[in-house]
Amino acid sequence: MNELAPLARASPVLATAPAAAAIQPPPAPGLRLPFRLAWRQLRHEPARLAAALSGVVFATLLIFMQIGFKNALFDSAVLVQNSLRADLFLMHRTTEALWRSASFPRARLAQALALPEVERVTPLYVANVPWRNPETGLNRTLLLFGVDPTARLLGFYGLDDAAWDAITRPDTILFDERGKPEFGPIRSLLAQGSFFGELNRKRVEVVGTFGLGATFSSESNAIASETTFWRIASGRNPAQVDVGAIMLKPGADVAATKRALQALLPDDVMVFTRAEIAQFERDYWAKVAPIGFIFGLGVAIGLVVGCVIVYQILFSDISRHLGEYATLKAMGYTNGYLARVVMSAALILAALGFIPGLVLSLGLYEIATAQIFIPLHMTIPRASFVFGLIFVMCVVSGLIAIRKLRDADPADMFR
Repeated sequence: MNELAPLARASPVLATAPAAAAIQPPPAPGLRLPFRLAWRQLRHEPARLAAALSGVVFATLLIFMQIGFKNALFDSAVLVQNSLRADLFLMHRTTEALWRSASFPRARLAQALALPEVERVTPLYVANVPWRNPETGLNRTLLLFGVDPTARLLGFYGLDDAAWDAITRPDTILFDERGKPEFGPIRSLLAQGSFFGELNRKRVEVVGTFGLGATFSSESNAIASETTFWRIASGRNPAQVDVGAIMLKPGADVAATKRALQALLPDDVMVFTRAEIAQFERDYWAKVAPIGFIFGLGVAIGLVVGCVIVYQILFSDISRHLGEYATLKAMGYTNGYLARVVMSAALILAALGFIPGLVLSLGLYEIATAQIFIPLHMTIPRASFVFGLIFVMCVVSGLIAIRKLRDADPADMFR
C-alpha cells in the first residue's frame, strides 16, 4: 500500500492531476485491482509478510498432523472389521470395542441358524496376550484371534489356503509381518523355516505370516485355531464367543435378516451389518475414547493460533496505513472496495502459507508412518478440506480486522 500516500505526502500523480479529477468517483473496481493492491501492500514489508506466513504454515501443519493421526486412528481401528468375510455379526450388548469385547453364549449362533436365510455361522475369539521376543526375551502384548481355519473368516493380506491349512495343526500360529519390530525379526526367522516362540508363556510354532499392521489398540497380531486359542488364552471358556459371524445364503436380504435376528435373539446381543460393525468401532474411538477429542482439540487450537497471528498482521497493517485508506475514501472508493482489499490479503496469506505447510506435512507423514507403523495418507479431499479451513481462518481474521477501517475518516486528512 506504499504506492498510495496520504494527501500530505501526495504522489506526483495526485499532485499534477486537476483538483476536479481528484474527487471524481472512480469506476466500479472488480476483483483484480483490490487483489493487486493487497499483494503490493503485503510484499512492501517482507518481514511482516514472513511473520504472517509462518502463522499460516504453523496452523496448516498442525491441522494436517492432527487430522492425519485422527484418520489413521479410525482407519486402523476398522481394519479387522473391514476384513471379516460375513454378512451379519453378533456382539455382546456391553461390548465397547473389539479389543475389549465382552463375550456372549455361543448358543446364540446356534439360535441364528433357525432362520432359513442363514447359511452358516462361525465364532471369532479375541484376546490380548503377551508375546516373548525370540531375540531379546522382552514381552509385548499383541492381539490374538482364534477362529476356525476352515471358515476362512479373516480376509487379511497373505491369508491363502496354505496358511489356513498350516494352523490346523495344534499349537501353531500365524504372525503379523506388519507389526512393530519390537516383536522380533519374524520374517528373517521364517526365512529359515518355521520356528518356536512363546505366547502367553505357552510354547507355539510360528508357521507363517499375514499382513494387518499395528493399530491404536494393538501393536501386532496373531491368528490361531480355536483349539490353540483356548490353550493360549487360559481361563477362556469355549462356550463364550467375542464375535459371532453369520453368512447368509445367496440372494438373502441382509436388512430383513438383521431385523429377524433382532426379534429372534435375546437382548444380550447386538446385531450388526458389515458397515455397522465398522462404524461401531469408529464411534468408540471418536466418542468414547479420549484420543478422538484430543485430536479434534488440536485442530481447533491450530485454527485459533493461526487466526490470531493473521489478525494481528492484518490489523497492524491497516493501522499503519489508515492515512492511505482515508485517501482512497476521499477519492471515492467505498468501504466495500477497502474490505475487498483486506479480504484479498487474507486470501493471499492463505494460499502462500498453505503450500509450504502441505509440503512439510507430506514429509512429516512419511516420518510418522515409519515411526508408529500406522500409515498416514495425504489425499486430495483431505488437502482440499484443510485448505478450506485455512481459508476460513484467514477470512475470519480479515473480517475482524476490517472493523478498523471505520477509523479511516477522510475528514482527518484536513485536521
